[in-house]
Amino acid sequence: MHLYLHIPFCRQACYYCDFHFSTSLNGRTDMVEAISREIVLRRNYLPSPQLDTIYFGGGTPSLLEEADFQQIFRTIHEQFSVNPAAEITLEANPDDLSLEKLRIFKRVGINRLSIGIQSFHEPHLKHLHRIHSAEEAQHCVRMAQDVGFENITIDLIYAIPSSEADPHAIWRSDLAKAMDLNVPHISAYCLTIEPQTVFGKWLKSKRIAPIDDSFAAEQFQILLETLRKHGYEQYEISNFARPGRHSQHNSSYWLQHPYLGVGPSAHSYDGQQSRQHNLSHNTQYVSAIQREQIPAEIEELSEQDLINEYVLTSLRTHWGTSLKRMRELSSAGFSFMETVLPELKAKGWIREEESMIYLTEAGKLFADRVAEELFWV
Repeated sequence: MHLYLHIPFCRQACYYCDFHFSTSLNGRTDMVEAISREIVLRRNYLPSPQLDTIYFGGGTPSLLEEADFQQIFRTIHEQFSVNPAAEITLEANPDDLSLEKLRIFKRVGINRLSIGIQSFHEPHLKHLHRIHSAEEAQHCVRMAQDVGFENITIDLIYAIPSSEADPHAIWRSDLAKAMDLNVPHISAYCLTIEPQTVFGKWLKSKRIAPIDDSFAAEQFQILLETLRKHGYEQYEISNFARPGRHSQHNSSYWLQHPYLGVGPSAHSYDGQQSRQHNLSHNTQYVSAIQREQIPAEIEELSEQDLINEYVLTSLRTHWGTSLKRMRELSSAGFSFMETVLPELKAKGWIREEESMIYLTEAGKLFADRVAEELFWV
């Protein structure tokens, strides 16, 4: 079973981010108490009390103090049985990773760090409105390794516009620096402009141009070639790992295992036919929990929802999509597959092996579009 905790605080807003957070830390203590209380209130949500992964996301959970972590972990251990080999991940920003903070994370039980580097190029960091410097981006990883954190993943962003003569020079440099750090896992995401972000508003006012699809595709290819050359396996569209170093927690989402999400905006899935998500408002969330109420909207999944969610999550992975599983989920059958599958194969976007569908290298560029073609509508 899997537990996600959403810590909704950041020092400042990155211009591309549309996750729920607040830049005010004034309510931190009340929030930690509310999250702890929600864990108690929802201890029976999962079908088993044993946790195999715990994930602190956000926001920026590395902003929490040692006492905050101690309170949350104490509550978790009181309500659940934590697998001694559990993967316990903390998302962190480079500017938070002082030597003392890293030692705190070790003491409280964190055994995996997800560090939001995004770029090693100073102008790109400023463009994204990141706080840390390019030097901090490299230094924090080496410092974490020195403290004893071996299980580290770093986040990178590609398709950031460049005015260089070689438009891919900065991306190649970013990847070279990432390879020098020798971390076992890398998550790389194409820059996406969401409507409610600063970039979204700038795009609407034409202050910035939309992301160039061909530029993004070229950078994606550079990413694939570079990481493959250095021994990383692409086990999900945006995630690459050395052998045996997949993210156990994130894999649980793609494999549709049950998970509990606590904190404002957190999502949960019971592993069967229901999911829910907490409201995205810190004050209202804390107030509801104080009244012993779960501020969540519950959604019962239809047969169509179950099939389409399975396609959307499984197709992105190297495990692929099972046609047998799709038929098991459906009472109506999939006669439309007789025309859709040949068309996708003809375009070179999928391959079929023993009733399993996998994206080809070309298909990975059109993953969402392929999924839409396979949706049951």
